[in-house]
Amino acid sequence: MKFCSACGAEVVIRVPDDGDHLPRHVCPACSTIHYLNPKVIVGVVPVAADGRVLMCKRNIEPRFGKWTFPAGFMELGETSGQGAAREALEESQAQIAIDDLMAVINVPYVNQVYLIHRGRLLDEQFGPTSESSEVRLMREDEIPWEEIAFPTIYQSLRYFFADRSAGQPRFHQLDLTRRPARADQTELTSWLAEAS
Repeated sequence: MKFCSACGAEVVIRVPDDGDHLPRHVCPACSTIHYLNPKVIVGVVPVAADGRVLMCKRNIEPRFGKWTFPAGFMELGETSGQGAAREALEESQAQIAIDDLMAVINVPYVNQVYLIHRGRLLDEQFGPTSESSEVRLMREDEIPWEEIAFPTIYQSLRYFFADRSAGQPRFHQLDLTRRPARADQTELTSWLAEAS
């Protein structure tokens, strides 16, 4: 942030005089303190009646051409479940019934918090969009683990399938505090094992 959204003056980074203890973007002209907060990402692991999971091949950056389940930035005025259902519609044209919250994953190195839900496809009407070049239902053994877009998606899918195999849906929490050194699967697997 370079300029104050209240008056347009150039901001400075300093600890505010109001007893705060962290450096903030402060406007010296109008004294407005600008708080920058993490972004919330909402997503859903959508399941068809036969147990397959709906996966989308990204048609946008970052991680163009990699696979994910529907997820994206939460919007103002919606719940995390509503946001996850909206993302499913935008990325796959799918109507989803949102079930429970499956995981909260903190990713402080990119200032994001993920809220991942379980969900059910209401019908099998889905397809590509401007955000997804391909949309497919996949069994666990068909998931392209080497081509998953993000560590948060990879770990959420692992949680989902482990819970289903155990016959017990659980709530998971994970802090991913460091970026993997390389994007290959070996590093990703060891990195996630270390983070868990």
